[in-house]
Amino acid sequence: TECERKPGSSLWVFVMIGNIVRGMGETPIMPLGVSYLEDFAKAENSPFYLGCLHTATIMGPFLGFLLGSYCAELFVDVGSVDSEDITITPTDARWVGAWWLGILVCALLNLLAGIPFWFLPKSLVKEGETSEPEETNKNHAVLLQGNDKNETKQTMRFIPFLKALFRNPVYMLFIFITVLQFSAFNGIMTFMPKYLEQQFGKSAADAIFLIGVYNLPVVCVGYFFGGFFMKKFKINIYQAAKIAFWLSFLVYLLYFSTYWTVCDTSPVAGLTVSYE
Repeated sequence: TECERKPGSSLWVFVMIGNIVRGMGETPIMPLGVSYLEDFAKAENSPFYLGCLHTATIMGPFLGFLLGSYCAELFVDVGSVDSEDITITPTDARWVGAWWLGILVCALLNLLAGIPFWFLPKSLVKEGETSEPEETNKNHAVLLQGNDKNETKQTMRFIPFLKALFRNPVYMLFIFITVLQFSAFNGIMTFMPKYLEQQFGKSAADAIFLIGVYNLPVVCVGYFFGGFFMKKFKINIYQAAKIAFWLSFLVYLLYFSTYWTVCDTSPVAGLTVSYE
């Protein structure tokens, strides 16, 4: 009876609720943050600001990989088990890193990062313009009150706008490309650590560290200089779309080279080779 396993733990519910709450807090940052920049920044400066925003978005996962690499080197029961009593190493398949430590650190950082949002003003003076007179502010307040009264009518008009958006070929093409890019990104982040562990004998900490170091800094450089070049050379939306198309097409062609860099399957007794 001592060796019988219990039915299971319900702690996964707390992890699921935590991810839901985290998603609810992170989702408005991109659509509302981009609109915030577009409304109050100059037209020639907004691409650079957006580049900085996306660069910071990539820096988060990069630092997260470094934190995950550090936590994976610590035993899961760190603080309650003496390190001298641990007889296995991080390269052992039975090793379980302190995965929970990263969640606590990220929760604290998210809480601290959310504090400045409480002090953002509802409205700002557009970059490069002087302060508005009081009469203009009063007129704006009257218009806002009128918009609140028509909120129900605007909600009913949302469905036709949504249909028109889905019929826009440029928008739908952008959505399709974004889905492909994020699918590839999520595949790399999910399966590449295990691939490095199995094929090259790396520990979980080393695999996570290598992925963060070799992939994400390059993406940060691309985002930053993309926004900088648009601001420097005053590239319009049409020119930016053509540049993005040809660069993405070149990247997809380079991805095909991975078909010639496949490692041999590792020998597994009973699966790829016989037990003898």
